[in-house]
Amino acid sequence: MSAEIRTITEPEVEEWTQTTLTGFLTPPAVTAEDIEQKVKYTDLSRCQGAFDTDTGRCVASFRSFAQQLTVPGGAAVTATAVSGVVVLPTHRRQGLLSRMMEADLTAAKARGEVAATLIAAEYPIYGRYGFGVATSLAEWEVDVPRTGLDPRHTVSLAGGRIDLTDAAGAREAGPVVHEKLRARQPGVTDRSDRWWNLATGLERNSHHPFKEPFYAVYRSADGEPEGFAVYHADDKWTDAKTPDNTLTVRDLIAATPAAERALWHFLCSVDWVRKVRTGYRAPDDLLTGVLPNQRAAAVVTSADWLWLRLLDVVPALEARTYEGRGVLVLDVADPAGLAGGRFRLDATGERAVCAPTTDEPDLALGVAELSSLYLGDASPVRMATLGRIEERTPGAAALAEAVFRTARRPWSPDIF
Repeated sequence: MSAEIRTITEPEVEEWTQTTLTGFLTPPAVTAEDIEQKVKYTDLSRCQGAFDTDTGRCVASFRSFAQQLTVPGGAAVTATAVSGVVVLPTHRRQGLLSRMMEADLTAAKARGEVAATLIAAEYPIYGRYGFGVATSLAEWEVDVPRTGLDPRHTVSLAGGRIDLTDAAGAREAGPVVHEKLRARQPGVTDRSDRWWNLATGLERNSHHPFKEPFYAVYRSADGEPEGFAVYHADDKWTDAKTPDNTLTVRDLIAATPAAERALWHFLCSVDWVRKVRTGYRAPDDLLTGVLPNQRAAAVVTSADWLWLRLLDVVPALEARTYEGRGVLVLDVADPAGLAGGRFRLDATGERAVCAPTTDEPDLALGVAELSSLYLGDASPVRMATLGRIEERTPGAAALAEAVFRTARRPWSPDIF
């Protein structure tokens, strides 16, 4: 079997969408409204399909879109966000994904996008394309009666207030809070109007049935929205008199620590709730520190999340700030020929300077390893110990640890 890979056209959107849904084990039936929305909101010039040359059937899909990614220091870089990657079981091991990935990354580099991002459904796939794990996540289940929070006392609001609102109020306040968060939290990516419309039910598609949640907004003393939580709860009773409900957090974003603490306190104080499932959070989320009894929160999920692949080392390394000071020469290997080379990073001044160099390297590493270091989460010392980084200058891994790592861990709250 062979297949032709090409950019899809509007008449092919329906079949292409069905292929994507099939790959994600979702019933492939689509409505006319689904296709209308797909055409309206999707840049078809960045959508690839593989078509069987014998049958003409679409057997693989690949999509990317422009994304703003916050890096340490609060600046944003433009990335190509990879999504909707599917190769049908009938056409695996034919190099279709490799061909589509190569085409997309090459085009992204030509457009000036400095990185590529994705959420990996399976761990082993993307390392061979130069992607490395850039953020991780954790999810907790909180046993509310054990938290030590006193139900007789009101939530600590740090001078602010929490209001419940409807979808329209959430649609207004949510983006304001998110933009404040995105200005300070490495790993956060932008959310489009389409994202917010789907999240609040103002727009819908047949593949993701919408259940109206509860929305809570934290406002500071001056009335500005600084925190936002979306949650739903089940309706479970152990007997006629004892509620045994679980509250599940769909989304919680906060622009200030005070807002984050107040929202967690609020969610762990809702009447009739015995357990709180936090949703996917940063591994160093403030939640457990809010609870008088931290053992009441048990980790139920711990996993990699955002994967990143640098496409242009110089602008990428110059875009972020560095909490430590130092100069490092990095010898970066990239078999794809997109981001390899030897670079001198000078992080001793107010702004970092990075440039190609012929100096002897302090560290030799692959582009996937440098990509893992980029947002500040991975440990160069640990990677050197594992043999993933080669230390050419004694002490260089420890220096890289001081330079690259961040005090708070990067976090990416969204799937795409």
